[in-house]
Amino acid sequence: MKFLRNLFDDAKPSFSKGGTAEKYFPIYDIFENLFFLSRNKTKNPIHIRDALDIQRMMVIVWLSTFPAMFFGMYNIGNQSLEYLALIDTPNTGDWHHYLVNIFGYEPNSFINKMWFGAVYFIPIYATTFLVGISWEILFAIIRKHEVNEGFFVSSVLFALSCPPDLPLWQAALGITFGIVIGKEIFGGTGKNFLNPALTGRAFLYFAYPSDISGDKVWISGLGDQMIIPQGYSGATPLGVAAESGVPGLTDKFSWFDAFAGNIPGSVGETSIIAISIAAVILLMTRIASYRIMLGTLLGMFVTSSLFNIIGSETNPMFNVPFYWHLVIGSFAFGLVFMATEPVSGSGTNKGRWIYGIVIGVTVVLIRVVNPAFPEGMMLAILFANLLAPVIDHLVVNNNIQKKLKYREAL
Repeated sequence: MKFLRNLFDDAKPSFSKGGTAEKYFPIYDIFENLFFLSRNKTKNPIHIRDALDIQRMMVIVWLSTFPAMFFGMYNIGNQSLEYLALIDTPNTGDWHHYLVNIFGYEPNSFINKMWFGAVYFIPIYATTFLVGISWEILFAIIRKHEVNEGFFVSSVLFALSCPPDLPLWQAALGITFGIVIGKEIFGGTGKNFLNPALTGRAFLYFAYPSDISGDKVWISGLGDQMIIPQGYSGATPLGVAAESGVPGLTDKFSWFDAFAGNIPGSVGETSIIAISIAAVILLMTRIASYRIMLGTLLGMFVTSSLFNIIGSETNPMFNVPFYWHLVIGSFAFGLVFMATEPVSGSGTNKGRWIYGIVIGVTVVLIRVVNPAFPEGMMLAILFANLLAPVIDHLVVNNNIQKKLKYREAL
C-alpha cells in the first residue's frame, strides 16, 4: 500500500489547483478515496467531533445492502431453476442433465443458483454504476467540486429495485433520469428534494409500463434452440392479493416464504430477513431514523386495519392484513433504504414521525383503493418527499410559536 500511496502523492500536484490536469481532480479524488481515507483534518479549535463523516456513512449504507443483494441473486436462480424443474414435456428432454453438461455441477446447488442470479443482476448494476458515475464526474468537473459518495448508494438501490430482466439500455436511461433530473439540476447531493434512485425507478415505470408492470414478474429459463423456454411471467404476491386477496396469497405462498424471501419480485425487495439485517445496522449506527421507520409502520398498521374493518365484497385488497402488507411488494425495502434517506426526508424529530406516517398511510391507500397500481411504496415515498419541506416548515413554526408564547407568559 505504501507504493500505491506514493503513486497518488506523486500524481496529486498535476490534479491540484494550478496543475495541468486541475479540472480532472474529481476523477483523481474518486480513486484516492477508494483506497485511502481523506487526509483533510479540521484545524479550528472549536468544531464538532464525530467519527461518522459522509464517506463512512455511505460506505455503511452500501455494505448494509449486501444481504439483500446476495439473497436477491440467489432468489433469482432459485425461482428460475424451481420453475425449470416443473417442465415435463417431450420436447424439453432431460433438463437436469442438460444443465449439468453446461455448468459441470449440480444445477440446484447453492453456487449454481447464485451464479444464475448474478448473470442477471451484475450487468444491471454495472450499467447503472458506470452510466451514473459518468454523469456524477461530468457535473463535478463542470462545477469544480468533488464527486459525492452518495452516488454509490443511489446506484445499488436503483439496481436492487429493478426486475432481473430489465433491458440494460433502460437501466442506463433510468439512472440518468434519476441522477440528472432528480438531483443534479437542483444542485447535486444535499440539495435534491426527491430520492434519486426512486426518481429513476418511477421514470422507468411510467415511461415503459409494459416492461415494469408492478404486478407481474419474469422468471428466467435457459433457452437454447427451443429446448427450454426463455422465461415466463407470473403474478407477484401483490398481483395475487389484488386479484383474489388473502385466500389467493395463502394458496400460492406461505407467510413465512414471503418473510424469508422465497417469492418472486424485484432483486432486493423479497427477503424481510435480509432487509432487517440492514435495518439493525443503520439504526445502530444512527444513519437511519427510527422515527421514520416506526411512523411508517404505524401509518400502515392503522390504515390497513381500518380497511379490514370496513371490508369489501368487490375489492379483495380491503381484507389484506398489515402483516401481509409488510412482507409483500417493496414495503420493507422502501421502509429501510428509501424512506430513511436523510436529504429528501424530514429533518426535524417531530417531522420525521409525520413524514413516516404519511408514507405508511399513502402506500396502503394506493395498494387498496387504486386497482391499476397494486404496488404503492415508490409513489408513497416520492409523495412524502414533496411534503417533507412543508412538514418541517410547519414543525419549526409551531416550535417558534410555542417559545414566543412562553416568553410572553414570563
